Amino acid sequence: MSTEQTPALPAQARPAVQPAVPPASPEQTADWFGRMAANIEQVVRGKHAVVELALTCLIAEGHLLIEDVPGVGKTLLARCLAASIDGRLQRVQFTPDLLPSDITGVTVYEQAAARFTFHPGPVFGNIVHGDEINRASPKTQSALLEVMEERRVTVDGTRYAVPRPFMVIATQNPIDMDGTYPLPQAQLDRFLMRLGIGYPDHADEISVLAGSGTGPDPDRLPRVTDAEEVASVVA
Repeated sequence: MSTEQTPALPAQARPAVQPAVPPASPEQTADWFGRMAANIEQVVRGKHAVVELALTCLIAEGHLLIEDVPGVGKTLLARCLAASIDGRLQRVQFTPDLLPSDITGVTVYEQAAARFTFHPGPVFGNIVHGDEINRASPKTQSALLEVMEERRVTVDGTRYAVPRPFMVIATQNPIDMDGTYPLPQAQLDRFLMRLGIGYPDHADEISVLAGSGTGPDPDRLPRVTDAEEVASVVA
């Protein structure tokens, strides 16, 4: 039997914004959308439609699965989207030995305090970037099912709410079958969008090559919005 409560969590597990946020006007939403797209496209070039779809997914409070061959910018897009938001950003590198508790968190007995304390996992973030999600075991993949649907995590019978806004951006390589575990249909259903990026056209490839090594660091892009503004856009 599970109980639902809001315990005194460590700072990284507390909601980043209050649930009641005034909704943004259409003009404010359009301005936010333009700033985010322009910021991301400093690095992700020639993929305006893909960037717009990713931002639309965020506005709709959905989760995004980016699936394509190596080298087209799957992880780059996820990093740039996360870096553009001044919120709680978490990254999980999925590997075969990753455990469910490595994602959701674990309850540990603190001997000095003589009590159990919940240590939240990386899922307690505004943007959770899961890289190579199909390299984790099905048991570990299933740890995301509850939180992606309900925005809550159940650990040892207690439910913990994740911060809002909350978005999972996962990437996977569809052609590499060795050491991978295909996502089950229940997991795929949790993603609002499943995007491919594709190779850039000739002109964009030349532009990328010409600016190689001189562009901004994807992880140090200007943070053009914060969690509270995102919450107002999705409200």
